[in-house]
Amino acid sequence: MPVPTHLSLFDVAGRSMSAQLVRMNAAASNLANAGSVAGSAEGAYRPLRPVFATQLDKASGLATVNVSAVTRSQAAPVREYNPDHPLADADGNVWTAPVDENAEMVEMLEASRQYQNLVEAMSTAKQLMLETMRMK
Repeated sequence: MPVPTHLSLFDVAGRSMSAQLVRMNAAASNLANAGSVAGSAEGAYRPLRPVFATQLDKASGLATVNVSAVTRSQAAPVREYNPDHPLADADGNVWTAPVDENAEMVEMLEASRQYQNLVEAMSTAKQLMLETMRMK
């Protein structure tokens, strides 16, 4: 999809904020499912990973970001021997979601900071526009 040439700073920042929101939601979902257990490797939760794509309009030089997909990680679930667990298979194994809680927290903090930076950029642009209007 081509980027319209009439994009403003607010359009670009808005799309970027939406992408960061998807990033935060994916990390939150992963954290919520950390430690979840399944009775088979196929049934175990796999972490979500957003895939971003840059859209560049060569005519105007403006670029923006899109979330092209949200995929499941291919990380293998962790097999644990726990024959007393109600979900244990015939061999006594259960599978735990392969979620690195520390990495997910870092992802959430980074997405949050990027979101805050975008809010600050939009606020600064708004203030500059208001000051310019007052000068006239």
